[in-house]
Amino acid sequence: MSLKIRLARGGTKKRPFYQIVVADARSPRDGRFIEKLGTFNPLLAKDNEGRVVLDLERSKHWLSVGAQPTDRVLRFLDVAGVMNREARNNPDKGKPGEKATQRAEEKAAKLAAAEELKNAPKVVEAPVEEAAAEEAPAAE
Repeated sequence: MSLKIRLARGGTKKRPFYQIVVADARSPRDGRFIEKLGTFNPLLAKDNEGRVVLDLERSKHWLSVGAQPTDRVLRFLDVAGVMNREARNNPDKGKPGEKATQRAEEKAAKLAAAEELKNAPKVVEAPVEEAAAEEAPAAE
């Protein structure tokens, strides 16, 4: 039986409250659990002591018998100093997708074309009537 230390949601709609529990990995999120280790109230301020209440002694026991914490619970255990959580790095997360890249390239091409037209030398042509009038007196 694989054990997980995870969050079980409680509270009402739009007012979440979680219990930190040890449960069989196959049981539902809010279903049967083996032992309650603490609580997590995300509505409280991050510096509030009541935000995360955790029984560290029992947590260490369950970790020693092979229970695996979920990522969120691992964060709590890291803050408490029980386990070490390594920071994750996903450098591709902030990159735009294929379509956004295409749109940016098209926009840059349009701006470059507009800039080229704006900076192009202006050719001023004299009207045809003035050019004909200038040539006529010279011929006389």
